[in-house]
Amino acid sequence: MSLPRGTIQDIRFQSDELKEIMDILVYLPAQYSPANKYSLIIVQDAKDYFQLGRLARFADELMTEEKMEEVIIVGSHYKNVEDRRTKYHPKGEKNEAFIRFLTNELVPWIDQEYPINQNRAIMGDSLAGTVSLLTAIQHPDIFNMVILHSPYVDDDVITKVMDFESPYPLNIYQVIGKEESVVKISNNRDFLTPNRKLRRIFKEKEFQLFYDEFDGGHSWKYWQPDLKRALKKMFSYE
Repeated sequence: MSLPRGTIQDIRFQSDELKEIMDILVYLPAQYSPANKYSLIIVQDAKDYFQLGRLARFADELMTEEKMEEVIIVGSHYKNVEDRRTKYHPKGEKNEAFIRFLTNELVPWIDQEYPINQNRAIMGDSLAGTVSLLTAIQHPDIFNMVILHSPYVDDDVITKVMDFESPYPLNIYQVIGKEESVVKISNNRDFLTPNRKLRRIFKEKEFQLFYDEFDGGHSWKYWQPDLKRALKKMFSYE
């Protein structure tokens, strides 16, 4: 018996905040019906998550097995490495505009087009995780969950999390590799130590937190096997 598969649509989205057309991916579950309400995941590095992370495949599998809630996944993707940095990095020229695109344009459009409930996550890896976290910190009224695979963490990120005050609780899923003390693709940057510091702050702020350190480094070789656990942890029926 073959696994029921959801559908993935490519959408060209005109963003006034970014003054450009964004390539958006929309995943709808196999049994999608506009009569039902769905949880939402907004993911950055979307093509990487779908192609390298097998995000849609894992969602299909877990929903068929009734091990996670039914979700709609909407993803944005970068045009190139430079574009990714300008939008995702805390000091990137388009970082603030990108966050406004997500919250002022993309989320309202999703709410208009699809039946979404209030269970809303934002997800990303590395710098895509960073911009996802900062978006949730600024807009906890929109996102109540954050999924982070080896996020880039600097002093700006630490300060913004420390300054976070909100009546809206945040549920955080954070994983980092034990071999990420030296990340060669990021000028030998130490990702592990700042992530451990971030974890301590999450605990001090009394966020609901799942934290784990996996055996491995800063790549999809290690993030992909973790993705199924992330989906089950954050979207379990329990």
